[in-house]
Amino acid sequence: MTSGITGTLKSRIDKLWEEFWTGGITNPLTVIEQISFLMFARMLDIREGLSEKKAARLGKGKVKMLFGEDQQHLRWSRFKNLPGEKMLGMVRDEVFPHFKTLGNSGSTFSEYMADAQLLIQKPSLLVSAVNMIDALPLEQADTKGDLYEYLLSKLTTAGINGQFRSPRHIIRLMVDLVAPKPTDTVGDPACGTAGFLVAALEYLYRENTSPAGRITRDDDSTIYSGDLLEPYRNHIQKDMFYGFDFDATMLRIACMNLILHGLENPQIHYMDTLSNAMPEKFPSLASNRFDVIVANPPFKGSLDYSDVHPSLTGKVKTKKTELLFVVLMLRMLKMGGRCAVIVPDGVLFGSSTAHRILRKMLVEENQLEAVISLPGGVFKPYAGVSTAIMLFTKGGKTENVWFYDVEADGLSLDDKRQPTEANDLPDVLEKWRKWDGSKGKKNFVDRTAKAFFVSRDAIEAQSFDLSIGRYKEVVHKEIKHEPPKVIIDRMKALELTITRELDELRGMLK
Repeated sequence: MTSGITGTLKSRIDKLWEEFWTGGITNPLTVIEQISFLMFARMLDIREGLSEKKAARLGKGKVKMLFGEDQQHLRWSRFKNLPGEKMLGMVRDEVFPHFKTLGNSGSTFSEYMADAQLLIQKPSLLVSAVNMIDALPLEQADTKGDLYEYLLSKLTTAGINGQFRSPRHIIRLMVDLVAPKPTDTVGDPACGTAGFLVAALEYLYRENTSPAGRITRDDDSTIYSGDLLEPYRNHIQKDMFYGFDFDATMLRIACMNLILHGLENPQIHYMDTLSNAMPEKFPSLASNRFDVIVANPPFKGSLDYSDVHPSLTGKVKTKKTELLFVVLMLRMLKMGGRCAVIVPDGVLFGSSTAHRILRKMLVEENQLEAVISLPGGVFKPYAGVSTAIMLFTKGGKTENVWFYDVEADGLSLDDKRQPTEANDLPDVLEKWRKWDGSKGKKNFVDRTAKAFFVSRDAIEAQSFDLSIGRYKEVVHKEIKHEPPKVIIDRMKALELTITRELDELRGMLK
């Protein structure tokens, strides 16, 4: 796990991106999906090569074959040297169909590749893309995840159904706030490109690497080996991370993102988690399963109310997805499970019956721990909606809620989102750790500060309104004005000066 990639690698990705655009494929999601397929093809060949070397070293036949004896021509190392027309035909008509046969062992490969199609129609574009991907260091575990993150950063348009990419620094803050442990099970019911799951995996490596396990690269970035995670490797690989999405393109990109970050068999599933099908298809995951949930679910979009599971609408009768997702997360969490979720500000102060019932449920039946208000420009250029991070634990009861008013996140709050010096996010984390529930109350009594707490009784008195503006106190500076007589005397003196200067100017014109 690392922090950053070199300028040379970035320029290669930039050039690859431009090749697709000039080749007529301009939808950012489609570009990333097609690049993902080709990266996947190369990684299968790399994995097969490692399997062959291991078998040769042990003096055994291949233990796991991704390519049969009559399929060797479908490997990246074979078709990458073909002429354009022949390469296009083989990749489209043989390599892609082969992808769909790889899920027989119970992996998510078949789900991931079920309707995969090569959309590249120009032989020259395919040859160029294959050559560029062949030059990327995908065999280096410490670099390939960062490469893909940089590719995902190019998603600059909002998706349908209220989806838009969560900024990576906001994701990282949320994961830091819930602090997943290597024994936890982590879920995201609307995972998109799996940014939250990747951040949780990176957090584990960062927090579970000994000083000796840290490696500094030539560009001063750090590789976190995660050497202290050895006892938990099997759990991390097979049963720690789960994501769901009902967008097939997102599903494939999420899978590739996790594979490139070191998860061999990502548990990413095609599912509308609000629907009746969720408990039917995934009964063991639909309720009381997760220790940690981190998510930025869709805020709006089409919703078939009749298909929403009654365990959700029975609690909060609404068509608003932002409310139903919070109820869903409470259902999916184990008792004592922790959640960090981004919600639009309307969830905090909406006056409908559904809004009030949800907030009352969070305060009276669970531990609502924090409401962190984010500035309106955080999700630009995708959307200008004002949002907040809610932190809560399933079960128990709320005594006090910690609030933080984030005014700056390290980037300008316009569409350009350029780096700035103003950044409250490190302070959020530092102060959150000082809060530590009611034990830290004495440090946060000043409601004129950015961070303060509000008691449950005070929240109940405000009909469970959770907007920070309801409780933050604003210091009004007293402005002293001069007495009217003084102002009039000054105006008369100024008038005399103007009259005198005009007389002098008239005299000069004679």
